[in-house]
Amino acid sequence: MTGSLAGRAVGLLGPAADPAADDLDLAVRLLAATPTHEGREGARLRQWAQAADAFGAALDPGPCRARIVERGDGLEQLLLARYTSRPATVELYTDTIERAETLIDELGWRSWYPVGSVRAAALAHEAAHELLHRKEMKAALKEAVGHIALRLGRFRVLGHVAGAEEIAAHACARTVCGLGRSPLLLTAALTAAVTAPGRER
Repeated sequence: MTGSLAGRAVGLLGPAADPAADDLDLAVRLLAATPTHEGREGARLRQWAQAADAFGAALDPGPCRARIVERGDGLEQLLLARYTSRPATVELYTDTIERAETLIDELGWRSWYPVGSVRAAALAHEAAHELLHRKEMKAALKEAVGHIALRLGRFRVLGHVAGAEEIAAHACARTVCGLGRSPLLLTAALTAAVTAPGRER
């Protein structure tokens, strides 16, 4: 299962969205804030983030094949979309999508995120997760990221990099929907907007 304001990136990018940070910087910040990566060097995280981003940008998930269910209680749960595999279902939270569209106008980011792109990006993001749920695609992402967890002579065992799938899904959504910036930036801004003290959900 995946789920949050734009996947599982909620709360990982800090209290505010910095549009001056490029998409790769945001991906590195996501990895740095992901449990299991404490103490990892920045250069290694950047290498992993760049590889996951490139892998996701090259994905072609096609139309979302999962059943789509629309709900209206996303802001209360801090959810924009969620994919579950059994059965394959994507839940879209219409209240959060509407809030994101409003926030884009408030921040003057419409050139990056055209009208209707939040819903389209959420579907593309979850379609990428659906694709990455397949065993062969998980293995391909591991190979692309190249984290060697164990080496015995010329044999190696590739390790899972927590957060890499999320970065790949965001990159896929950015590319498929032709967005000017990664949905990661919008995720950070939306998280800050809906969790600010005194805000109304």
